[in-house]
Amino acid sequence: MAAATREERLVIIKEIVCDILEIEEEEVSETSLFKEDHNADSLRAIEILAALEKEFGVVINQSELPRMVNLTGVYEVVGEPAGW
Repeated sequence: MAAATREERLVIIKEIVCDILEIEEEEVSETSLFKEDHNADSLRAIEILAALEKEFGVVINQSELPRMVNLTGVYEVVGEPAGW
């Protein structure tokens, strides 16, 4: 079931990102950059995209990956097809 508020959805997104990047949640802020600050690579980005699609029941075009550089960007990309 989709979370009701922006904060609740961000918590879920952050948990998914941290799990895939194998980092602690305290290490990630809304604006910390996955690639530069957390050593994410393109394979991890695709894993994040797939996990978000499954969690929120949306389809995200891979052309959106360049926008998914931090939690804020991921929230916006997921929010568009989800209608947030």
